[in-house]
Amino acid sequence: MDVMRLRVGPLLGWGIVIYAVMFLVWSAFVTYGFVGGFLPRSLGLLVLLATGVIAGRSLKAHAWADVLPYSLAWGVLMGVLDAIMSVPVAGWQLYADWNVWIGYALVVLAPLLALYPRFNTSSNTSGV
Repeated sequence: MDVMRLRVGPLLGWGIVIYAVMFLVWSAFVTYGFVGGFLPRSLGLLVLLATGVIAGRSLKAHAWADVLPYSLAWGVLMGVLDAIMSVPVAGWQLYADWNVWIGYALVVLAPLLALYPRFNTSSNTSGV
């Protein structure tokens, strides 16, 4: 896919949705004191994975080369939105947390999982 032909709606829309969902989930975790340990991190990453796959499926792409420009842009957008929304509260040390970088990697890689498995939903009526 030609990078110049990326659709702006899905590019910005899903990038903002992914960030908003994760911001909401993590805000709820913080509000209720559910932030320490393996379980909150795991649940957050599962939500991120699911949101990324949904975003990837929405592109209706059939090849990783069609999805990757979007997911890379979404990953960069996460970093930019963190700089705008989270750094004023948490400081620049936010980027020293390995969980943040795993999240960015999932934002880039999870939409690629939308390509697999691909089930043919059309019915084969030819009898072959």
